[in-house]
Amino acid sequence: MGRPVKNLKCVSLREKEPSAAATVPACPLPAAVGGEKAQVKMGAEHICEVFSSDVFSNLLGTVYRCGNLNFTCDGNSVISPVGNRVTVFDLKNNKSDTLPLATRYNVKCVGLSPDGRLAIIVDEGGDALLVSLVCRSVLHHFHFKGAVHSVSFSPDGRKFVVTKGNIAQMYHAPGRKREFNAFILDKTYFGPYDETTCIDWTDDSRCFAVGSKDMSTWVFGAERWDNLIYYALGGHKDAIVACFFESSSLDLYTLSQDGALCVWQCDTPPEGLRLKAPTGWKADLLQREEEDAEGEEETTIRGKAAPAPEEQRGKVKYSRLAKYFFNKEGDFNHLTAAAYHKKVHLLVTGFASGIFHLHELPEFSLIHSLSVSDQRVASIAINSSGDWIAFGCSGLGQLLVWEWQSESYVLKQQGHFNSMVSLAYSPDGQRIATGGDDGKVKVWNTLSGFCFITFTEHSSGVTGVTFTSTGYVIVTSSMDGTVRAFDLHRYRNFRTFTSPRPTQFSCVAVDSSGEIVSAGAQDSFEIFIWSMQTGRLLDVLSGHEGPISGLCFNPMKSILASASWDKTVRLWDMVDSWRTTETLALTSDDPPGTIVQPGLEQDEGSVACRLEPRVFLASDLRLSAALAVTFRPDGAELAVATLNSQITFWDPENAVQTGSIEGRHDLKTGRKELDKITAKHSAKGKAFTTLCYSADGQSILAGGMSKFVCIYHVKEQILRKKFEISCNLSLDAMEEFLNRRKMTEFGNLALIDQDAAEEGGVAIPLPGVKKGDMSSRHFKPEIRVTSLRFSPTGRCWAATTTEGLLIYSLDARMLFDPFELDTSVTPGRIRAALRQRDFTRAILMAFRLNERKLLQEALESVPWDEIEVVSSSLPDLYVEKVLEFLASSFEVSRHLEFYLLWTQKLLVAHGQKLKSRAGKLLPAVQFLQKSIQRHWEDISKLYVLPECCDWNRYNVQYALAVSKQRGVKRPSDPPGSEDEAGPPDDDEDGLHLLRGRPGEVGAGGPLP
Repeated sequence: MGRPVKNLKCVSLREKEPSAAATVPACPLPAAVGGEKAQVKMGAEHICEVFSSDVFSNLLGTVYRCGNLNFTCDGNSVISPVGNRVTVFDLKNNKSDTLPLATRYNVKCVGLSPDGRLAIIVDEGGDALLVSLVCRSVLHHFHFKGAVHSVSFSPDGRKFVVTKGNIAQMYHAPGRKREFNAFILDKTYFGPYDETTCIDWTDDSRCFAVGSKDMSTWVFGAERWDNLIYYALGGHKDAIVACFFESSSLDLYTLSQDGALCVWQCDTPPEGLRLKAPTGWKADLLQREEEDAEGEEETTIRGKAAPAPEEQRGKVKYSRLAKYFFNKEGDFNHLTAAAYHKKVHLLVTGFASGIFHLHELPEFSLIHSLSVSDQRVASIAINSSGDWIAFGCSGLGQLLVWEWQSESYVLKQQGHFNSMVSLAYSPDGQRIATGGDDGKVKVWNTLSGFCFITFTEHSSGVTGVTFTSTGYVIVTSSMDGTVRAFDLHRYRNFRTFTSPRPTQFSCVAVDSSGEIVSAGAQDSFEIFIWSMQTGRLLDVLSGHEGPISGLCFNPMKSILASASWDKTVRLWDMVDSWRTTETLALTSDDPPGTIVQPGLEQDEGSVACRLEPRVFLASDLRLSAALAVTFRPDGAELAVATLNSQITFWDPENAVQTGSIEGRHDLKTGRKELDKITAKHSAKGKAFTTLCYSADGQSILAGGMSKFVCIYHVKEQILRKKFEISCNLSLDAMEEFLNRRKMTEFGNLALIDQDAAEEGGVAIPLPGVKKGDMSSRHFKPEIRVTSLRFSPTGRCWAATTTEGLLIYSLDARMLFDPFELDTSVTPGRIRAALRQRDFTRAILMAFRLNERKLLQEALESVPWDEIEVVSSSLPDLYVEKVLEFLASSFEVSRHLEFYLLWTQKLLVAHGQKLKSRAGKLLPAVQFLQKSIQRHWEDISKLYVLPECCDWNRYNVQYALAVSKQRGVKRPSDPPGSEDEAGPPDDDEDGLHLLRGRPGEVGAGGPLP
């Protein structure tokens, strides 16, 4: 079992010689997973080691699960609930970002304040989070003591209403001032007999309407109105799906599930509502109470469906003007979602068949009628300008943003229909390819978070995904018996590899050159080798006696490692693949590491690979079937995960086991709702199913049938950290113990579908009923990790889980992370060194203090013609840190040429010394390559065609000319001067863009 390492805090040490500086030996924790050590020297008195940690960065692969969609106030971003998280899709900048928060259950509804600063996120259990969208943090926790269906802020932002059960509750909205309780209940409204479904406010925040499943709509007053306390509207034959007020009016539209629209007219304008004035001692008492504590006490309003005639005198009255039907005669299509834009008078309705309609009200004239998919439309939202419409389909996990005027898609994203199985990083770390049980292969951009291509050629589940060394070819294996290669230049399937006999492939691997493709079979226990260039089958490797569970090529040599359920891992040499074959076997009586050399066997006339005489037991004689295998990035070590929850490490050259980690107790699996045994006993059948080395090879990631991902230190064989990938109790196997409240004398209540009455729920048949859909089942997906991969840059790692594709990156919010700091290093002395033009000393002190703003100021103060001198004078220890800072600056800085000049001079001056530490510097160099590659691709798009290049050049010349002419009176040109004037000096104008001027970057002064 791995021993957890706790973060060290500041410790006071007392030495015999006070003048000596206390030092701490270097900690072997790598920076690739957030374990970079910062050593602090404080006059031999204190030692502080600060360990940065990986934090959740983004959620990919899933764009929508359930709940309601919202547009931000500017109308440029969509807020989408994804499981128990919330993702913001920026449509203008083409980027997605997941908020760093999570609820206990799946998010049910999201309410956005009118100013866009606050959001109330409510999950299925009734727990609410008050979130600041500005600082992306949770401000308050609250429990509504019941399932909430919808939440809506008033247009003035002072109140918000939630619907739960058959009541509606109005709360005081949290303001910008500090309060003891953010949620203060103001009024509780009773009236509907069944569950409430929807809310809508008037523009002046005086009234709100609530729809219910009892086919009625109720209009309530937000204040003490004399002529409107409540009003009940009928006229429908099914549950109310949505209700909308008309702009600057009390007129109302109500929509029911059977596709009916009722138009209601009110005889009183909003200005006609009169406040109810109390008289006598009640007025004095009420005024005194409001002055002392405004809104502290709750008010209850109980409505009646059929009030007495004397109660209706002088009150607001509604009359139905019209009733329209969406379904034609004979059609029956459930209306599932609706949205209305009051300024444009645009009504958008979605149906269970995936069709949506656009109507103009109140004439009910049809504008468009299109189909999104064959699944029900779960949520609809319209942005503030009325141009973009967002659709969410929970059945497919699909999110669409459609511009109805141009009839084009602004955003069209869809996750995997079933769970993800495998993932792979591209060599530059800019793309992630995922494969799922739905047979689709999706490629995601790590910077934007969007999927930009989906391959659907596979007809069954995808079991393995990998990139070639170029990064533009993806090779996948599938249960349909094919291995396919996809081209990311033309986005096509250009190779399809098959076996002589139909078989199911469980894994795939490509060598470092990209010329050899191998795949392991699940049913025939064979390994197939193909040529990428010709597509021909080169060889079929036999020898395993169980299904192949994993394949991995040595990054440095042409050696293939194969793991199998037959308790062996075999190393195949591809160099002498044209002569002989050797079969090595192991006996179960031999101790681990024993090699048995049988006679040679050769099949004449066949192309075969030579099996090296290095076959070893993956573990001891217990359950030791190999489940995963991976090489260290330098190829000097091999890690194997076995069925007994162990991770064993081997020397592939000598076939000697170098270590092992017992990870059974680190998995901590949960107990499923229908399990008959406890989680402690069920953990015996759980194991790690995926392994991945960090970019520097010092740590290893392990995940499997659990909600935890473990990071182990390989050399010390200790547990560094455990990441809980999800806290969503809507998933199965999340809790260690069962909820005893669900255990009754009749059995477990988890066997009963409690959500049968919800939208899309499974209908529970009556006793004795035999007709119906017998395939309808209710299930909770089980939490698990199916694949783990570290980014080649060493800055982040990704995991495919039941929740989606989770990305964890280094915590960049660390404010104080010094390096060899002493009392002589201060920001004032750094700036004093810059004023004295001692740039090398200033840069060294800035890196010792390790504050990003000071680092940026120190580097950008160096004149461009002195960069070569300063970079050559930097010590070798600081060169790596400068390269890492430059790589991170490329992503945010506009001064591309200046930082490229720094990179060039550093690599030229220290290139030979950096080669000796290539293994340690590989993550930093790959991170630098990724940042430069992204800029190169953006710029290369501008120069694809010669006319595009000329167009950009003319635009630059025009912009320069306009900037020179600004504020200058243009003289009248004499006739013929245009013909006599020579052509502008294109090269001179182009050089002005790159030439450093006084006060700019590289001109000897700080940036403006």
